[in-house]
Amino acid sequence: MGFVGKTLLGGVLAGTLVSSVMASDDDVFGWVENATIEPWGIMVKAKLDSGALTSSLDARDIETFEKDGEDWVRFRLKLEDQESGEEFSDRLERPLYREQTVRGAGGRDERPVVLMEVCMGDTIYEEQFSLRDREEMLYPLLLGRRTISHLGLLDVRNTFLQEPQCGDDAKVVHHDPEDDQS
Repeated sequence: MGFVGKTLLGGVLAGTLVSSVMASDDDVFGWVENATIEPWGIMVKAKLDSGALTSSLDARDIETFEKDGEDWVRFRLKLEDQESGEEFSDRLERPLYREQTVRGAGGRDERPVVLMEVCMGDTIYEEQFSLRDREEMLYPLLLGRRTISHLGLLDVRNTFLQEPQCGDDAKVVHHDPEDDQS
């Protein structure tokens, strides 16, 4: 086989390899997606932010307390459901997973982190969420790299590529403490 034949064969093989490695459309998410907070099914807009490590959720009246010898967090979600327009403003309690120190232009900020479930596409992900008042932000839910790494690919050119469709039989990906990125 001559040089031209080998070059053409190499191109065909490379093209086949690239297409087999590329994700299906089911594994591609835009930089803004609808997501549902589970188990309530509250649909909110989520910004997928590869610049953030930990996901963040809009929470108010945040307080830590002790319950049965463990640290817990009590907070109120104030979210408008994108489908119904109704406001979800329940008070929740979750075990404190860890404390997060955030450094920015405004200085240092300590935020509690809890585990919660979010539906993206057809899968429910149990993920870490730092709690903070995001009232001044455009998106009540920010998904960071820890969460994005479980979803698939992020297409920063597009939005709303997936609709949350998590029913009773949805696949659930539980949080794995060994999977924490630093």
